[in-house]
Amino acid sequence: MKDAHILADHFSAYTQWRGDVAAGVSELRKWLQTNEIGDAQSDLRLQYLLDRLREDKLVVAFVAEFSRGKSELINAVFFAGYGNRILPSSAGRTTMCPTELQWKSGDRPEIRLLPIDSRKTNASITELKRYPEEWQVRPLDTRSAESLQQALAQVGETRMVTLSEAEELGFPIDESGERGIRPDASGQVEIPRWRHAIIQFPHPLLEQGLVILDTPGLNAIGAEPELTLNLLPNAHAVLFILAADTGVTQSDLAVWREHVNGGRRQRGRLVALNKIDGLWDGLRSESEIEREISGQVASVAATLDITPEQVYPVSAQKGLVAKVNEDAGLLERSRILQLEQALSTELLPTKREIVRDSTHGDVSDIVGRARELLNARLTGLREQLQELTDLRGKNQNVIEYMMRKVRSEKDEFEQGLQKYYAVRSVFSNLSNNLFEHLGLDALRDETRRTREAMLDAAFSRGLREAMKGFFAHLRANFKKSTDEIGEISKMLDAMYKRFTVEHGLKLAAPTAFSTLRYEKEIERLEAAFNSQFNTVLTIVTTEKHTLTQKFFETVAVEARRTFEVANRDAEQWLRAVMAPLETQVREYQLQLKRRLESVKRIHQATDTLEDRVRELQQAEDQLVAQLAQLNQLANRMEQALTLPGPSVPATALAA
Repeated sequence: MKDAHILADHFSAYTQWRGDVAAGVSELRKWLQTNEIGDAQSDLRLQYLLDRLREDKLVVAFVAEFSRGKSELINAVFFAGYGNRILPSSAGRTTMCPTELQWKSGDRPEIRLLPIDSRKTNASITELKRYPEEWQVRPLDTRSAESLQQALAQVGETRMVTLSEAEELGFPIDESGERGIRPDASGQVEIPRWRHAIIQFPHPLLEQGLVILDTPGLNAIGAEPELTLNLLPNAHAVLFILAADTGVTQSDLAVWREHVNGGRRQRGRLVALNKIDGLWDGLRSESEIEREISGQVASVAATLDITPEQVYPVSAQKGLVAKVNEDAGLLERSRILQLEQALSTELLPTKREIVRDSTHGDVSDIVGRARELLNARLTGLREQLQELTDLRGKNQNVIEYMMRKVRSEKDEFEQGLQKYYAVRSVFSNLSNNLFEHLGLDALRDETRRTREAMLDAAFSRGLREAMKGFFAHLRANFKKSTDEIGEISKMLDAMYKRFTVEHGLKLAAPTAFSTLRYEKEIERLEAAFNSQFNTVLTIVTTEKHTLTQKFFETVAVEARRTFEVANRDAEQWLRAVMAPLETQVREYQLQLKRRLESVKRIHQATDTLEDRVRELQQAEDQLVAQLAQLNQLANRMEQALTLPGPSVPATALAA
């Protein structure tokens, strides 16, 4: 049964890799601090990078209509080691609200449940996570599988409410039951008791950063837009579960098209065709069973418009039994290991590429700046050493000439500083202009304007125009931001070149910054909005105040999250593009000051010349050693970032 833990083994390898990368970043940060080479901005960036690596999460979402065996599949893949089912798995609905399974050091085993009535507020789930008092907390006894099952069964709790209360809470009502909840004979409907659940469970994979997102069926998914606008699109892998005994039903197809395949990213979207053990009826031969399974796989792939290689036939129930009983033959027949292998090869390399690319970009930039600084110090020191070596045996007149020369350079540089300070002032004004368009104040104003327009709208056309106008204004703000970024980049590029030519500073071109990723996020959000809110049926059948509230607690919240990230990244970029210039200017000033003091000392006492030459030679040796150490650190980071996996296509750290 050594192959029964494929995903766990791959995940452990990923966690080890991530730990090695974090150790390399930490070592680089400590070295820069010890040698007083880094600046405050570089230190902040490295600390932020370490925090990201330590808090790194991998989200796997399980999506299915009810009775497809979704909870059983989670049990088979992740919890077979407990010797029993952990998540409740029985006929009918066992998951009634989106449920996250997670664990980190310091957590207590518990279930946190958000009451469904929280929908009556304007608060999103993400926002409510900050307020523990809004959640009901139930402890978990992890020593007993039976008590765990009883406790976890709470995520399936429901309650009966009137039609008006269900609609107030955002649940669509449909007499046919096709596009909403069907009322019973007494005119009431069954809704989830909880809006969201977080299960904190001590599991090795969860402790390493895995988050399992268990979603309810179509009606419940549609009633919680935040799930489709944020949680599902941001999942690193989405596993869509079908049942071999039902095939692709109309509701399955609706879930696939609206919630799984319509996201920003198609990689990491897999389909599990569950319950193939229903074909093991004892009457068919293995070859007949294989033909039947192959036919179903081909049919599912054609219906969902994907390749057959993306469809994995499995028996979750038999896979769980096989793992618990250590039955290698049954495990192979269940095909659960092929699905685990697929999850490993889809999820982990994709996530590793994201982590590697972001880490590589930050580290290579910081290493490059440190190398530039050390090279600038070495160049200045060697010039000073050459000047002093040339003074050996020279008379006082030559020394006085040298002193005048250094003073003249100092005066020229101080004149250049006036231009630098003028650029700083213009840079500050352009930065303020940028945040007039990109800042959260601009977003708040637009959100308020849209809310007022929606509430004032007399007809559905006015509502739609107000919501469409919201996205149009956001796009216009990003366009204006791009123009401001272009102005800032052009001005800094000219300043970098001037200081490089006039004063010999070692300055590469300033790093570029683009708002494209945030614009794409707004495009994705608008597409989700058009499919969920901007339909004739939704606008006609939803009360204006309810629609406005749903729009602002989902779409507007997601837009704000995008703008918050854009603000943070823009602020970091603005600091990063000024930091090299500031550091080099400060370093050049320091070198000029040292040269002047050195010549002054020699002018006052010629016998100190040899002592000063020896000091500079020792300092030169130290700088050469520091450059070698920096290159060694860069090489170790390069190795950590590229193992395991393909070589990094970016420029090597150790240039």
